[in-house]
Amino acid sequence: MSTTFFGASFDATDAARAAAFWAAVLGRRVADGADEHDAVVEAGDPGSGPRLAFHQVPEVKTTKNRFHPDLITSDYEGERGRLLALGATKLHEVVREGARWTTFADVEGNEFDLIAG
Repeated sequence: MSTTFFGASFDATDAARAAAFWAAVLGRRVADGADEHDAVVEAGDPGSGPRLAFHQVPEVKTTKNRFHPDLITSDYEGERGRLLALGATKLHEVVREGARWTTFADVEGNEFDLIAG
């Protein structure tokens, strides 16, 4: 038996809006049929990561994520600016022991990190 990480699902108040944000961040495409209830960001090329699914829930996000994505880039300053322009909100920045990352919230308030690499 073998298990593969197929994808990640996120709760959202507007699934299509959240999917559009993440598709733009990752340079991927939102699958046909996306609406405010359900939307999927396709995995794309091999090595581009898992598919991302977004599902509408009645409640808004109220606490910190228990799981969040980590993105890494060689153009840290440029990518920080691009994420902000796409609608991300900077929550805080960390520089520690040679490592540097920024924690952002996406358009639904879900936290994710951008790591300088």
